[in-house]
Amino acid sequence: MNSQVNANVVHESEAQRQHARVKIPARLRLLGSQNNPVEVQVHDLSAGGLSFNIPPQQALTIGKVHKGRLQFVIDNLGLAMDVDLQVRSYDRESGRVGCQFQNLEQQDIATLRHLITSHLAGDIINMGDVLATLQRDNFTKARKKKADGSGMGVFGRLRAVTFSLGIFVVGLAAFGFVLKSVYGLYFVSHAQAGLVSVAGISITMPRDGTVQSLIKEDGVATKGAPLATFSTSMLDVLKGHLDEEQLAPAKVEELFGKQMIGTLTSPCDCTVAQQLVANGQYASKGDVIFQLVPKGSLANVEARFSYRQFGDVRPGTRVNFQIAGEEQVRQGKIISSTSLKSVDLSSDIRVLIKPDENLDSTLAGRPVEVNSDRGPSMNWLIDKAMAAGL
Repeated sequence: MNSQVNANVVHESEAQRQHARVKIPARLRLLGSQNNPVEVQVHDLSAGGLSFNIPPQQALTIGKVHKGRLQFVIDNLGLAMDVDLQVRSYDRESGRVGCQFQNLEQQDIATLRHLITSHLAGDIINMGDVLATLQRDNFTKARKKKADGSGMGVFGRLRAVTFSLGIFVVGLAAFGFVLKSVYGLYFVSHAQAGLVSVAGISITMPRDGTVQSLIKEDGVATKGAPLATFSTSMLDVLKGHLDEEQLAPAKVEELFGKQMIGTLTSPCDCTVAQQLVANGQYASKGDVIFQLVPKGSLANVEARFSYRQFGDVRPGTRVNFQIAGEEQVRQGKIISSTSLKSVDLSSDIRVLIKPDENLDSTLAGRPVEVNSDRGPSMNWLIDKAMAAGL
């Protein structure tokens, strides 16, 4: 087998003509000069151009564009076509000129192709066929460019990339929101209510009467400091200690008009967590007036869960909670869980949570959001991977 490459071989597609040339009886009238127009016989005609001979005195310049009128005779009728011709070749000895058509309209192209095709096929050309060719649509619509960005400028591509990136971010955010919602629905138990609680001291009303607070603005009271004054009727104080003479109507009316004023004092260095009776309001004996929190007391968190979450709030379970007014999310551990009403089998469970970090007693009474996350954590994933030998 001869493996030598023949360098003289030319591929057919490199040597063949772009348009077929035919010899059709036609004349060309050059319109360069109105006073002395030149009319020549066309030698070769194709869909891309034509050739003709021109007298030596009418020499043409290569590359120049001339206007002309191409004339045919069909069924003894004249068919003229105005064309723009660019001179591509010129032989001075023979006077042969080769021209290329410029800016042909669709009807002119259709007419030329019909004439050339019919001549090559050997068909008789008549005016009816030419008119029918001109009436129909001989060209298809241009194909739409593919959206590959090849025709876009820098700003167009930047806008397209920005839009695509925005759609991706919105889709990613929507996916994250749905994933978080599903995770919270199946793996997170939320408390119905919660608050910061501190073991405090209750100050009660010693007798029936009205109360006037003496607490400072900071709510701090040292041991023995006055908390409030109360006023009660002298008759209420002496009730049970009056004889028959002192129970006379006039004496009772006199005692009823007299008031006795007393003082409520702080039993410790405390902070007033809550005042339950407003100033000037009447309170009965034994009503709680103040809730005091001793300084240095540690606060816990109490929360209420639904009974169907029984398995999620057992003692020892880790929980997350956030106190109202704080951005920090704290952690703690459930140390006890009890039913609110053990007699009638209540559907709620109250849990006591010990925070990992000590809470200031001044936070007592603030609402708390508590949740128990029992879903897969990062440690859980690491343990599973290590168990699988990854």
